[in-house]
Amino acid sequence: CGGSVGGRSSQSSGNIKHSKFVKRRRFLERKGLLHDKQLPKQKLGQEQAKRQRQGQGGGQGQGHRPPQNLPPKTSQPWPNGVQRTFARNQPPTGPPASSTTSPLPPKASSHSQGRPLPPARSHPPPIVQPAQLLSEFQSGLPSSPKPFRFLAIDCEMVGTGPKGRQSELARCSIVGYDGDVVYDEYILPTNPVTDYRTRWSGISRQHLRHATPFRDAKKEILKILSGKVVVGHAIHNDFKALNYFHPPALTRDTSRIPLLNLKAGIPEKEPASLKRLTKAIFSKDIQVGRKGHSSVEDAKATMELYKVVEVEWERSLAS
Repeated sequence: CGGSVGGRSSQSSGNIKHSKFVKRRRFLERKGLLHDKQLPKQKLGQEQAKRQRQGQGGGQGQGHRPPQNLPPKTSQPWPNGVQRTFARNQPPTGPPASSTTSPLPPKASSHSQGRPLPPARSHPPPIVQPAQLLSEFQSGLPSSPKPFRFLAIDCEMVGTGPKGRQSELARCSIVGYDGDVVYDEYILPTNPVTDYRTRWSGISRQHLRHATPFRDAKKEILKILSGKVVVGHAIHNDFKALNYFHPPALTRDTSRIPLLNLKAGIPEKEPASLKRLTKAIFSKDIQVGRKGHSSVEDAKATMELYKVVEVEWERSLAS
């Protein structure tokens, strides 16, 4: 009877200790203070699952936590076909691609985390070989009009000195390749006029009342003629009145072209006036009437005569 009582007392005391141990273990389990090896297999699996859920939800649990998964990387298009990668929650470091403007992406330094951008390829400009062009006379093609190079001049003179025997410039007209008037002015001679020669010059006293002084007119005329091919009929007389010498290589005198005489049906060595050549080739009358000549009309006729033989004449000069 006593043994049974002693056995029951020892069993109750063991139950009390066991129950206290179980309560403390459960308390420690709830607090997460037990190591994984101290937990039973079933409890271990539940605890690990719980900790994983807490880690994904951003909780501040204690103990060992598994590393969080990094967010996947995404790519965005950049100008010139360059792809730049960055984290999903990280803003891009450069300007995004735009449909209207395409700025260049920023240069990647050696300290940047991203892969350095490839340098833009620069292609050298293509080498253009100069074309082998023939001159208009070597090719045999008609010359193209060059109004900035070709000018025709005609001057009208009056008489000064005793009995008007000395000729001085009183009017000068210059026209372009197409007959446009470049210059046309009455010019006041240096010496007093003693013979206006109106029948031939078309100049009278009233034309010279407000005329340009010779020195000023000469300065302006020579500026126009500089570097140009000058055409004239008996042009040496015009240059003499201007007291000027033009380079022979840039001078074309229609009174000394045998080709014009042949086209007009006149012997090559026979001198032909501007009026006669114009009538024979163009069937046009100039220098008619009692009012005298017009230097503008004569300059235009001279340029038209030059263009008749221009290609052949220039080819012969180039050979």
